[in-house]
Amino acid sequence: MSTRKTTLLVGGRIHSPGSTDATAMAITEGTITWIGQDKPGRALHQDAEVIPLDGAFVAPAFVDAHVHATATGLHLTGLDLSTVTDAASLLSAVAEAAADTPPGEVLLAHGWDESTWTSPRLPSRTELDDATGAVPVYLSRVDVHSALVSTVLTALVPQAAHSEGWSDQGPLTRDAHHHIRTAVRAAITPAQRHRAQHAFLTTAASAGIATVHECAGPTISGEDDLRDLLALAEGPTVPAVVGYWGQHANHGGIDTALRLGATGLAGDLFADGALGSHTAALHEPYTDRPGTTGATYLDAEAIAEHVVACTETGLQAGFHVIGDAAVTEAVHGLRLAEKTLGTRALAAAGHRLEHLEMVTTDQAEALASLGITGSVQPQFDAAWGGETGMYATRLGADRAAPLNPFAMLAATGVVLAFGSDSPVTALTPWAAVRAAVHHNTPGSGISARAAFNAHTRGGHRAAGIKDGTTGSLVPGAPAHYAIWDSADLVVATPDSRVQRWSTDPRAGIPGLPPLDPGTPLPHCLRTVRAGEVIHDQLR
Repeated sequence: MSTRKTTLLVGGRIHSPGSTDATAMAITEGTITWIGQDKPGRALHQDAEVIPLDGAFVAPAFVDAHVHATATGLHLTGLDLSTVTDAASLLSAVAEAAADTPPGEVLLAHGWDESTWTSPRLPSRTELDDATGAVPVYLSRVDVHSALVSTVLTALVPQAAHSEGWSDQGPLTRDAHHHIRTAVRAAITPAQRHRAQHAFLTTAASAGIATVHECAGPTISGEDDLRDLLALAEGPTVPAVVGYWGQHANHGGIDTALRLGATGLAGDLFADGALGSHTAALHEPYTDRPGTTGATYLDAEAIAEHVVACTETGLQAGFHVIGDAAVTEAVHGLRLAEKTLGTRALAAAGHRLEHLEMVTTDQAEALASLGITGSVQPQFDAAWGGETGMYATRLGADRAAPLNPFAMLAATGVVLAFGSDSPVTALTPWAAVRAAVHHNTPGSGISARAAFNAHTRGGHRAAGIKDGTTGSLVPGAPAHYAIWDSADLVVATPDSRVQRWSTDPRAGIPGLPPLDPGTPLPHCLRTVRAGEVIHDQLR
């Protein structure tokens, strides 16, 4: 007689491609073993622990394919600047926090975005010093590619003043910012880091996320940070963590990745910077800063060397690419690597590009032919797209409109994996699905079904899992799922505008919650990773 423990969910709405009318699901030792109707489910699993769902919606758990755990956790447990509206309100918030900062600690805050302020004027370093006194202060912009810092902090890192990106009064960017960020990271105590990482993982689980891809690196978080996060995620009560290390293979990256247990030398290995900080690499100058074309950190030859070394070692390679000039270098570098490795070996390696915002159809076709995954963030368009958004301010409306072309990428065969780049955008995966459907540029959005798949199965595939079942609710798949309190489900009809919906069950397609703008998004009741509950509000 079997002693294996089985859990039987009944009375729900199960999002399963093979059983679109299913109301019950059985899980045994972390694996989905059966899906169907309540009555046969109870008959077949008489010894199971029965969980009544009262009509709740059960779907594959989300995967966030690009996060920064400690930075997000410090944001969650510290000062949030995402709601300040001008320089004065920022200074007021920071002054109050500085008064409560323990001696010897750096005041960390994140999330300011002057493109959304009532006035775009940034506070000067002198103003920041006056507000915070002797407290070292590091205030990262929403895109984390620049920061406002106090003089007390810069005095601790004298080399920053002689580096590219230095400013006496304004935000620091490029190498100057990297030097400061490295010093700030070193100032974080192990106890602070543990609290931050635990806060991040708990928040992710509460959002229905069972797996995250941590994009670590020597200038972002450090070896100890990634090592501690991977160790914390070995416990069964938090989301799984897939670790990526952003260091070039020929600069010690391979040894470090193998030592840390990283899945790849990918994630935030920077080919360029970010549009918000004017550091994304462009072919033509920024509209609002005509003398600037951004920063290029890796050329095609360096990209090719990295891809070849990773492929031959059995590691995933990948790069942060945002600007069109950076995408051009990445595609050229991949083509150079193809000449060494051959198309089959390169495509089989499952390499990835992060963000991939300014990409042409020809480039997308090349990436698809080489098996490259596009790890993209739909909430970027929701936050900064449109005719009056930050993209249009930086690039002009004509150049901004084609950014984040999800429909084109999908049509050319690029596999999409959705993420938040948290703390850049929030850990709200349903909001990301909605943003991908209701893109600011007509024709760039994708269907709700495609978007949902990109935030579930796509994330697992981006991590190299290609078994065909992980990320779906089908017998034999790992039991990664979330239970949601949701309104009536709808089914997207085959319509190029992706706006029309159907509730007809004859469509044979699993339904999803309504995602119209303004509609309340589902609330997570329970998140399960490989059969283990990691978040629970189901009562």
